[in-house]
Amino acid sequence: MALHTRQQFFGVASRINTRELARASRLVSSFTGVHVPPNKAIVGANAFAHESGIHQDGVLKNRITYEIMSAETVGLESNALVLGKHSGRHAFREHIEKLGYQLDDHDVQQVFQRFKELCDKKKTVDDRDIEALITGETQRTPEIYRLDHVQVSCGSGLIPVATVRLIGPDDRVYVDSDHGTGPVDAVYRAINRIVQRPNELIEFSIKAVTEGIDAVAEVTVRIQQQATMNMENGQRKFRGPQIYSGYGVNTDILVGSAEAYLAALNKLLAAGDEFRKAEAAAFAAGYDKDSTTYAYDLFGKNLPIESE
Repeated sequence: MALHTRQQFFGVASRINTRELARASRLVSSFTGVHVPPNKAIVGANAFAHESGIHQDGVLKNRITYEIMSAETVGLESNALVLGKHSGRHAFREHIEKLGYQLDDHDVQQVFQRFKELCDKKKTVDDRDIEALITGETQRTPEIYRLDHVQVSCGSGLIPVATVRLIGPDDRVYVDSDHGTGPVDAVYRAINRIVQRPNELIEFSIKAVTEGIDAVAEVTVRIQQQATMNMENGQRKFRGPQIYSGYGVNTDILVGSAEAYLAALNKLLAAGDEFRKAEAAAFAAGYDKDSTTYAYDLFGKNLPIESE
C-alpha cells in the first residue's frame, strides 16, 4: 500500500490487486487462528474508523485529511443488509459470487441453510456474517463425528455439567456427559469421553464477527497430538507433536465451541486413518519393519501401528 499510495515518490509499482488485501487477511486469519488486531494498519477493524470529533469533522470535510487511502482500495467496502430470511437460493448464490466466492451446489446449499437459520436468530445479517458462514463451511472436514446435540447446565454456585450427543462414523448415536471448570471445559470433556483420542488443547479463542448482543461468534481451537517415535536402524527418533485446528461459527458460543473442537478432532482422526493406510501400503511393498512408527498414548506406552 505504500507503493500504491506513494508511487510517485518510490518510482516503482506492483501488480498486486490491493482490493483483495482485506479478504486475504481474513482468509489467513481464519486458517491460522491468529486474529487481526483492531489497530492493525490497513486491514484492522479500526484502520478506517474515526471516533474523535475532530477526526470525524476532518474526514467529513475532506477525507484525505486523516486517510491517505480509501477503505475501498483495500477491499473494505461498507457492508449493507441486502438479503433476508425470505431471500431465495438464486439471489443468495449471486450475492456470494459478487463477494468473490465460487462454491459448488452442495456447499451453496449448506451455506444457504445456515444463512436461513441465522436470519431467524439475528435481526440483521450483513456480508461479514455471510463470509463467516462460508469460511465455516469451506473449512469443514469429513465428519467422522458429527455434533447432534449439546446441553449445558451452569451458573453461579453450580458445577458446570455438559451432555453431548454425537453421530459416529457407523451412524451410531453416542451420548455422554461430564463436568468441568466451566461450560466449555465440560463440553470438551464430554466429547473426549466419546471420541477417546488423547490430545492437548493449546489454543481457544472467540471473536464476534459483527457488533451487537446477537453477533455471530467465530471460535478457533488448536489441539496437539502426542509425539511419535520412529525406530531407524535400532535408534529411536522422535517426531514433534502434530497440531490440528478447528473452526466453528454460531450465534451460540457453546455450540460454536463444540463445532470447532469436533472439527479439530475430525482432522486428527482423519490424519491417523491416512497414516495407517500409508503404513499398510508400505508394509505390503516390503517396507523395513525395523523403522515402524510407534505412537505414545496417554500413559507413555509405545503402540506399534500394524498393517491390516
